[in-house]
Amino acid sequence: MGYQGQVWRLTGAAGAIGEVVVEEADFPWLRGRFAAGPAFGSVRALFERELALADDEDWDAWERVWDDISRTVTLHAPHGPVAEFLLHIEDDRAWFRWSDEPYADDRAAAPASSGPAEPRA
Repeated sequence: MGYQGQVWRLTGAAGAIGEVVVEEADFPWLRGRFAAGPAFGSVRALFERELALADDEDWDAWERVWDDISRTVTLHAPHGPVAEFLLHIEDDRAWFRWSDEPYADDRAAAPASSGPAEPRA
């Protein structure tokens, strides 16, 4: 099944955070155009901090921020909410990977030493 053109939604307690229209699938990452929703302002700083910490390779602090994001944001595939995900947002671009099943280890989504930020193409 191709992912191009699919719309993935982000929601939170404050409402619609945004949508990602998938433009590229490069397993395990999906990349696309991000359109902020009305509630994006409530999480914008978390996503900015997450990328900065990944760029700095400060993985302990990154995990704390990612924990905040994963408690605050729900990612919805076209078929419904996903159990686990790793998502990066920068301006109007987003890239993410996901799983319909919870990770066996709740730290499985944590970045390897090469970092979670994958090229921002």
